Amino acid sequence: MNVIIRTATEADQPTITSIIRAAHINPMDLKWQHFVVAEDAGQIVGTGQIKTHRDGSHELASIAVIPERQGEGIATQIINALLADQSGTLYLMCQRSLEPFYQRFGFSPVTSDQMPPYFRRITKLAGVLSPVSQAVRGEGLNISVMKRKL
Repeated sequence: MNVIIRTATEADQPTITSIIRAAHINPMDLKWQHFVVAEDAGQIVGTGQIKTHRDGSHELASIAVIPERQGEGIATQIINALLADQSGTLYLMCQRSLEPFYQRFGFSPVTSDQMPPYFRRITKLAGVLSPVSQAVRGEGLNISVMKRKL
């Protein structure tokens, strides 16, 4: 495995969008300028970004690896590359079942009173949509917001 992590380019935008949609994660605000990609033999096999929200909070987001390459440590490489350039507080949103994975990077779950306004709004929306998800997909939205403080 000769995966390299590099800054995304404009030409990577369609692949970034495709990987994020296939992973069924938030497809909003997918600006290639904020992304790094994992590339192997000329193929993008994973993505990740740091988003800045209007309330000033920063989010580790859009971490996704193509299914046939999952379990190889690519997401860990992406996250380590993104965290290397970060100082200050960083948030993320994930399925509750992924909390142990992100705890390895120093993230801890937070309660709604500890969240910036953006994340409080999103978790309220998830609470409203969870019954719909339960009805359509057979599972609710078990969203966790986590925080890493440097």
